[in-house]
Amino acid sequence: MKSNTILFGLLLTCIFAGENGERITFTSANPFSFFHVITDLENQETQEVFGMLRFPDGAEQKNLPLIIGAAGSLDWGKHHFEYLAMYREMGIATFELHSFASRNVTSTVGTQTQVTSAMMILDAYRALEVLSDDPRVDTDRAAITGWSLGGSVALFSAWQPLKEAINPDLSFVAHLPIYPPCIFELDIMEFTDAPIHILIGELDNWVPADACENLISEMQLAGIDADITVYEGAHHSFDSENPLNVKEGGYKVSDCLFRLRGDGAVLMKFMDIPMTSPLRQKIGLAFCADRGPTLGGHPPSRKAAFEFAREFMNEHLLTSEQ
Repeated sequence: MKSNTILFGLLLTCIFAGENGERITFTSANPFSFFHVITDLENQETQEVFGMLRFPDGAEQKNLPLIIGAAGSLDWGKHHFEYLAMYREMGIATFELHSFASRNVTSTVGTQTQVTSAMMILDAYRALEVLSDDPRVDTDRAAITGWSLGGSVALFSAWQPLKEAINPDLSFVAHLPIYPPCIFELDIMEFTDAPIHILIGELDNWVPADACENLISEMQLAGIDADITVYEGAHHSFDSENPLNVKEGGYKVSDCLFRLRGDGAVLMKFMDIPMTSPLRQKIGLAFCADRGPTLGGHPPSRKAAFEFAREFMNEHLLTSEQ
């Protein structure tokens, strides 16, 4: 049954993504947490991962700027593909990570353990490494974006301790996290020099906007090129066209704030126990999280987010062309 669901999901990917893409396969791994990336990456179980590389219609396939996209806990959705199609219309190549399908997973809602942000960040850098040898794209002009879980990928792929552990030589030139989880107090406030901008809804109760506002304030005080746009009246997935609904199994983490140590360990609230296994993470969330977040589209915010994303990528990938 699961294999049929995954095949159906890939069919939807082809339908919504539009242009035929090229499947790129590479070797990544399955680190559960940032801690495993930073302290024990060489011992992690390897994992074959694929993504779809797509090019703008009519453009010469040479030295094109690139955007890598990372999906959320429900995997790829129609509105995600709409962003990538917009970028291709601008003359930018896109690469959608298929971290879920590569691991035979369809959703992590309610668990957040089968595919983690640590795995997906590693996937993103391993993809960037492979694509750096492809003359059709210019990985010196590569940005990353993502939504929800993928938003954490777009955000924390810029966190210096993680980047140094994975690849100190390759970098993204811009990071656009869309409604990422920001529920961390960082022991090490060090990010790359690339601009980071978060888009999030004021009423998001899956990943709270105020936590992102607080994190961005701390980043700015540390001299990091980071900013945030909060859309009034918008919930999680405000940039979709889906009606508002409650995701019964999903976590609401508005009351969660975890310490993130420099070695990548996320500590449980109150007890400071590292959440470095699925069981420990489940226990840690049980102390602060509720269930049943609201998600769905908000037309004014959706329009504004697409406009902002276009301008952001234009500024950092196109207007800086030599």
